[in-house]
Amino acid sequence: MDTEALSLWHITAGYGQSEVLHDLSLKVDDGRVLALLGRNGVGKTTCINAIIGFLVPRAGEIALYGETITGRTPERIVALGVGLVPQGRRIFPTLTVRENLTVAMRRRREGKGPEWSLSRIFEMFPKLAQRQHNLGSNLSGGELQMLAIGRALMTNPRVLLLDEPSEGLAPMVVH
Repeated sequence: MDTEALSLWHITAGYGQSEVLHDLSLKVDDGRVLALLGRNGVGKTTCINAIIGFLVPRAGEIALYGETITGRTPERIVALGVGLVPQGRRIFPTLTVRENLTVAMRRRREGKGPEWSLSRIFEMFPKLAQRQHNLGSNLSGGELQMLAIGRALMTNPRVLLLDEPSEGLAPMVVH
């Protein structure tokens, strides 16, 4: 039997008077990948914003490993094990690569697999190891995306949300 890592039941959400998500339900089993595909404006980012707590759904429920997270703060949702690579990256431009990574570091709560560390991030993204003392403001678009992904992994998430994950990355890095 698969364990549901993330579940959304009948989510309705939007901004102001605009309703973007209408009765959305989905589930992601532990160890599985789910991709939301669609043109601009169909609700992919709105769905991520609702999961991470940036946007409180008007209706429905969101659960992480069976625990309701609907309406919780983003800080609490991250502490429960949801990592986010946001669209636009949102790294700290005045911190070094190393500082951007260590500021996000969290111990693994529970779960399978080894814990994410600076050495694992630098092994995955050698370019970040080379640039670890550079400020965030001095990185290329691809390096910024690698840093945003590395920062999210440093939270040791049980569930990882990636909004526009390949933005700015070379095809070789995406692979």
